[in-house]
Amino acid sequence: MAVRRKLIQGAAEGFLSHFAEAQQRFAEAEALATRYHPELLGDLALRRGTLCFLQDQSAAAESHFRAALQLARQQQDPFLQVASLGSLGLIAAQQEHYDESIDWDRAALDLARSIGDQGSEGRILGNMAWSLFELGDYENSAALFRQAEESASKRGNIGTELAWSIDIGGVDSYLREFSLAEQETRKALSLAQQLDQQDQVARSENVLADIALKTGRIQDAEDSNEQALKIFRANGDHAGVVSSTLIEGRIEGERRDTSAAKQSLQQVIHDPLAVPSARWAAEARLATVYANAGMPAAAAKEFRASLATVEKARSSVTEESMRVSFLANAIEFYDDYVGFLVTQHRDEQALSLAADTRSQTLLEGLNLDPARTKIRASASDWTQAARRTRSVILTYWLGTRHSYLWAITPSGTIRLFVLPPQDRIDPIVRSYDQALLGPRDALETENPDGERLFRMLVAPAAGLIPKSSRVVIVPDGSLCNLNFETLLVASATPHYWIDDVDVSYADSLLLVAAERPAAPPEHPRMLLIGDPLSPSDEFPPLPQAAAEMSDIEKYFPAHETTRISGRNATPQAYFESMPGQFAYIHFVAHATSSELRPLESSVVLSKQGDTFKLYGRDIVKIPLKARLVTISACSGVGSRNYSGEGIVGLSWAFLRAGAQGVIAALWEVDDSSTAMLMDRFYEQLSKGLDPPTALRNAKLALLHSGTVYKKPFYWAPFQYYAGL
Repeated sequence: MAVRRKLIQGAAEGFLSHFAEAQQRFAEAEALATRYHPELLGDLALRRGTLCFLQDQSAAAESHFRAALQLARQQQDPFLQVASLGSLGLIAAQQEHYDESIDWDRAALDLARSIGDQGSEGRILGNMAWSLFELGDYENSAALFRQAEESASKRGNIGTELAWSIDIGGVDSYLREFSLAEQETRKALSLAQQLDQQDQVARSENVLADIALKTGRIQDAEDSNEQALKIFRANGDHAGVVSSTLIEGRIEGERRDTSAAKQSLQQVIHDPLAVPSARWAAEARLATVYANAGMPAAAAKEFRASLATVEKARSSVTEESMRVSFLANAIEFYDDYVGFLVTQHRDEQALSLAADTRSQTLLEGLNLDPARTKIRASASDWTQAARRTRSVILTYWLGTRHSYLWAITPSGTIRLFVLPPQDRIDPIVRSYDQALLGPRDALETENPDGERLFRMLVAPAAGLIPKSSRVVIVPDGSLCNLNFETLLVASATPHYWIDDVDVSYADSLLLVAAERPAAPPEHPRMLLIGDPLSPSDEFPPLPQAAAEMSDIEKYFPAHETTRISGRNATPQAYFESMPGQFAYIHFVAHATSSELRPLESSVVLSKQGDTFKLYGRDIVKIPLKARLVTISACSGVGSRNYSGEGIVGLSWAFLRAGAQGVIAALWEVDDSSTAMLMDRFYEQLSKGLDPPTALRNAKLALLHSGTVYKKPFYWAPFQYYAGL
């Protein structure tokens, strides 16, 4: 009892921010526990980890939590294991390692449910929901927040239920499910009022004001915002005051009250305590106010100021994984600026801005920062790149009001085409993606979405794309998950677009401008890694993986090939293989995805301790000189785990590490067809063809095979991404 008393006192001191006193209580607890009750040292390690967490000492907190987990396992204490696993998930989220956080939380959740630990279940669900939100998986985030809310409600934990309810409203708003978002937030508001929790009342009103603005209900937005602002001021919540003042400026802007909007927004801009995201939002909103008032010079000045604020804040972030996703929070303001430039008929400047926002961290890592090299965002660079690569470059920008396509040809032509807004394009892309995964052939059924997407995305520029052209796609948004080769050309003989053109992809137009053709390596050394032991039921074994690896081996000299498979295929084995020495690297394994945070994407390998994922954030730390990295992600029998654009995130990581090109998959397929495709691909490569052409020929062989493998499901997921 004396040990537990000291532990509780130390925890209380920690939550009161009395850190020195907390350390003293824990030292006293350690002395007693070491002498009389060593079985309580795991609880002590957990408490010390929490104390470090409260002081933002992530590394120390993680060390204590791992020690607690080890002791819990030794003592077979499942409740302490749940707490330790959940705490490791929390610390990973604090470090913005959200995919890793979900793995810890999933292990904690499974154990908590097996022992009936309902008190921990809701908290873990909520933490997982937050990580999914940060990864851009809003649908699953909302579902888990609802489960967390239900768990809190069943246990009568009203305060926690309220917090989750407000989060649900915010996520539903991100999903543009405004009716659901408002319903959930009003429920939270009612509960907050009953509990007289004024801070939560203000949070709820703040969310309601934003929803009302987005749905065009200006008066409702003003009413909610006034309530929130009143409470924020009464509570001395300066961040809340800034948020409500920004909404106030948006409301006045919607009412075309230029003077009032300017006053509110400049109040945020000049507030020394406002966070950078609030300042750049205010500058961009003010630019829009000026544009609507017919003041283009003033608008352009504010847009430039907003971008400067964004870039200053971004450049201050030292952690690369955080820099990668930084622009996700500011992209809507770039969208406003791109649209403004187009309305001013400054099409090439709009293209330059669009290019500058893409893969900035990737370019910096490759020493291709435009500010420090001869690569400039200018028309001559784009046309020279098209001429040098003998390609038609199609660069897309998906926006809220309009989307845009710039077509750049080897002859020097740059044409802008205005496309429908993102909310019209996205549902068709999702529908067609699902159709490609289904049992029916989209060509045989003349799928209307495939034809519609071709007319919408490609047909406007079709006159600039002769047959047999090489086309480089620089996609955006949902188009990152679309294989353009599968679009249906509605001609006298309907066919997939792959029959007409050779398509490859690039993460950045600046990367295309910097690309230089690479000759086949003199010594084609190959690293084959895969066929791992299944680390969990989520990632089943791959029956054809060993055969695929053997098929690939025959195209490379035995003395130039390194094969790592089975239990040896661990993330650590990849690092120890010195991957920088290989011209080709080929993975045969599952993969996980993250659209907004590509460095959270991973290759799933054999388990070593608690680790089995090769994360993008670790891949970028090992320099590569590979001509090609191939990520052959295959599913096991009876399972289809669709990886989505997160595998594109892996391509980003390998390009960032220095690979000249990457082949990655948009979804996972039957691994027998993948083995067949890869065999044909390496056969073509061995004949001296470059990777994009070899990959297209392998796909065409399956498409025109007359077998079940003619369906895009089997050949379309693999795409070539251009590097240097």
